[in-house]
Amino acid sequence: MAHSHDVDPSCAVAHGEAAPHDGRRTLVAVFATPVAECLLRFGAELGFATYLYDPDPGRGLPGAASVRDLGFLDGGADVVLTDHHRDEIGPVLQELLKTPARWIGIMGSPRHSAPHVAALAELGVPAEEIARVHRPIGLNIGSQTPAEIAVSTLAGLIADRNGRPGGFTF
Repeated sequence: MAHSHDVDPSCAVAHGEAAPHDGRRTLVAVFATPVAECLLRFGAELGFATYLYDPDPGRGLPGAASVRDLGFLDGGADVVLTDHHRDEIGPVLQELLKTPARWIGIMGSPRHSAPHVAALAELGVPAEEIARVHRPIGLNIGSQTPAEIAVSTLAGLIADRNGRPGGFTF
């Protein structure tokens, strides 16, 4: 018996017969952390041009393309702050909010206060701009390790880019 199915463009991608996406995708991990290391490694495998930005020039990650300036960000850029305890979150987010980045998010549990809100408000950033910063980020998969957090975050970014809610609801 011959198997028949509807033609789905995703099948061509899965079989390597078509490009998985068109257009440039950029991923910037902010702050040199174990999560940033995983985000950049996995993001490159997923077709993102990946960069690390850390305002402290003494911090970096082996093998990561580091940038000192965020002026190159365009509407195809996704940015993830990987540490919500750093003192620089306010000034870094203020700079990021001046860019046309497609998506800006900061890691952090929804069970705890969002330190970026107060930091940005103290800098005079309007509430509608603060609202551009996503938190929590990623899919709720119960992540426990840096790699799991990175997978969750990247899955959430892919779902958002594709206009999907994530999870198992189709």
